[in-house]
Amino acid sequence: MQIGDFSRRSRADACPGALQVHAAADGGLARIRVPGGRLTASRLRELAGAAAGCGSGVIELTSRANVQVRGLGDGAQAGFAARMAAAGLLPSLTHERVRNILASPLTGCDARGTLDAGPLVDELDRRLCARPGLAGLPGRFLFALDDGRGDVAWLGPDAGILPTGADEAALILAGADSGLRVPVGSAVTALLAAAEAFLAEPAAEGGRAWRIGELPGGAERVAARVRAALAHSAGGVRSPAAERLRGEPSAAGREPVGVIELPGGRVALGVAVPLGRLAAAQAELLADLAAGGEVRLTPWRGVVLSGLDRAEATRSAALLTAAGLVTDPASPWIGVTACAGRPGCARSLADVRADAARSVPPSPERFTSPGGRTAVPGGASGSGDRGRGEPPGAGGPGAAPGVAGSPRPGTLPVHWAGCERRCGRPGGRVAEVVATAGGYHVALDGRGLDCAGIEETTAAVTALRREM
Repeated sequence: MQIGDFSRRSRADACPGALQVHAAADGGLARIRVPGGRLTASRLRELAGAAAGCGSGVIELTSRANVQVRGLGDGAQAGFAARMAAAGLLPSLTHERVRNILASPLTGCDARGTLDAGPLVDELDRRLCARPGLAGLPGRFLFALDDGRGDVAWLGPDAGILPTGADEAALILAGADSGLRVPVGSAVTALLAAAEAFLAEPAAEGGRAWRIGELPGGAERVAARVRAALAHSAGGVRSPAAERLRGEPSAAGREPVGVIELPGGRVALGVAVPLGRLAAAQAELLADLAAGGEVRLTPWRGVVLSGLDRAEATRSAALLTAAGLVTDPASPWIGVTACAGRPGCARSLADVRADAARSVPPSPERFTSPGGRTAVPGGASGSGDRGRGEPPGAGGPGAAPGVAGSPRPGTLPVHWAGCERRCGRPGGRVAEVVATAGGYHVALDGRGLDCAGIEETTAAVTALRREM
């Protein structure tokens, strides 16, 4: 969506939630917001049970660290929403679609952040839901609370913060530094002021504009409103900064996979989820292995288990690898994403999930896809026990987990899309593989190549990833 394109829209944002379900080709699609990506083990189990009982049995992870369930029948949608409410995953009927809050996944676990963003996530969620007017935010409006490591501030949030010191934070608007500086204690106030400033813009009235970046000069106009709103507040605001922060997700912001060292001799285990799809059995296993009863979802469609000892991490990695998940930071699955594709989306020109899986370098091991089929990438599929086997590149069952941050070939993210809308595309520099009537168009940095078949497409994608 380019700046100004919102003028062509004839409807308000229809982003799905638990109550406002999208009618996809494969049934109802419900999306559950998970502020900060933090899920208790009990809620993850309930999600798994609801996905199996009401939908397709698959939990999809999103690039905003939310979750969604597909395949809901007409008679199952109300029951699914009731189960989410009973589990505490639907705390506000009016604001449920606007609780899009990213946070640094490892915040409060290791020593890399300037602050623990967890309490700020809770405060923002609570105060957001307490303001009736903010229920009018589009479902695509995104908040981000970066703890100072630079992992989520540059993922394109509409309104975010990035600490510049122990007591001060930069206000990020439309994915860039606004120049405004606020006390950390006033960070949530500034984020809410930004959301209200966006809604006050004439182009946002009636839901025609969905993101700050769609407004001509939107970031500057919102910043001016925020500055005026906070000028007489207790915390105040400092503007403009002498220099604007510039950047992209740092090395600390890459997808955490493998063992992550924590203070006190504990570790975290980063788990990649192939194509962001968890079978119910895989979700239940993650809940079983969660130390302290919590899992953290990441904007890279993965999961982090924190607070493990090394023996627990090794055992967990073996179990998760055997269940079809990835704990090896050298796995070629890392960075490969895809939209729903056929048959779930009527707009899609291809089964992009199957083609994306075929593009991953093969291995002799068989694995079970999140849909429950045992498959060999590039080969035939067959029946098998759900959750058994392993994805290529994940190492053998019982293998010790890799160490997050260790070198791996082919780190360039690649997103497969069934049409020009490119739904689910991650932020940042990404190779795009877009289905066309005659094959795929592979593009990176403004350069593109039309490929006639999956073999040619796979070769082009592999070459791009090797160069990076």
